[in-house]
Amino acid sequence: MLRPGGSGQRFGKPRPGPAQPARDPRTRPRLARVPELPEVEALALDLRGRLQDRAIAQVHVAAFSALKTFDPPLSALEGTLVDDVTRHGKFLDIDASGLHVVLHLARAGWVRWRDEVPTTPPKPSTKSPLAVRIVLDDQSGLDVTEAGTRKSLAMYVVRDPADVPGIASLGPDPLTDDFTIDVLREILQREGRKQIKGVLRHQGTIAGIGNAYSDELLHAARMSPFKPASSLDDEELQTLYDAIRTVLGDAVARSRGLAASELKGEKKSHLAVHGRTGLPCPVCGDTVREVSFADSSLQYCPTCQTGGKPLADRRMSRLLK
Repeated sequence: MLRPGGSGQRFGKPRPGPAQPARDPRTRPRLARVPELPEVEALALDLRGRLQDRAIAQVHVAAFSALKTFDPPLSALEGTLVDDVTRHGKFLDIDASGLHVVLHLARAGWVRWRDEVPTTPPKPSTKSPLAVRIVLDDQSGLDVTEAGTRKSLAMYVVRDPADVPGIASLGPDPLTDDFTIDVLREILQREGRKQIKGVLRHQGTIAGIGNAYSDELLHAARMSPFKPASSLDDEELQTLYDAIRTVLGDAVARSRGLAASELKGEKKSHLAVHGRTGLPCPVCGDTVREVSFADSSLQYCPTCQTGGKPLADRRMSRLLK
């Protein structure tokens, strides 16, 4: 029960554009380390191998704001066996004897494996990133952490993953067989004149794509992030669909088999534009540019995506035609 209130293949041909002056890379913002579909998929695979058939001994909550449910209680998890670890969009799901520990890592959360956890339960502290500790029967376990001062990591203990509102409202998963080009066409037509960047990263529309991979998909498709969703012709639709399947599929394949500690570095090393403001585009050499918003930003290549024309860097930016 909820608490109250509670490097991929390139597509299409590059379009020439004027060279842009490089921005000093020292002034660009830090790359947001937000876990998205490929990292959560690989994290689930790594944890499945570590947790499957192990018993949960205890669950300690160090950041009480992270726990979003109260029924079933945390004590119900004690002694349960982990049957599986799966993913729903960007949610991580630990299935333990019919109960589910569902984690949403938000903007700055992560899961760290510990071969041996301290015997003393963690104390709540605003100075520690530790939010939750899951202790297994052999005294190994997981630390669920969240960096920074903005706390939005969430943990749910439920009998059915669909009891988590964010999972119940998820759109289709872009890597399943059910996600066909016709499904994508229907989504884009339904979203009308909304900007394609926002459509791709809205979890109720398509599950698992966030700020980073929406930048990467649109760069691969050579498409402006501000292009209206319903304006794609058949060729552009096919190009975008291929980019979604290939960029995300390649990222999952590269991440498969990596330990949790290696996933963030793998992601960053293969990004073409996201988090690379002021650096050269790996495809055409033009300078990667940025549009900033109140609490996020996007990156793009003018030559590859907007016919060489930079986008106005203001909240209500529109493509310069």
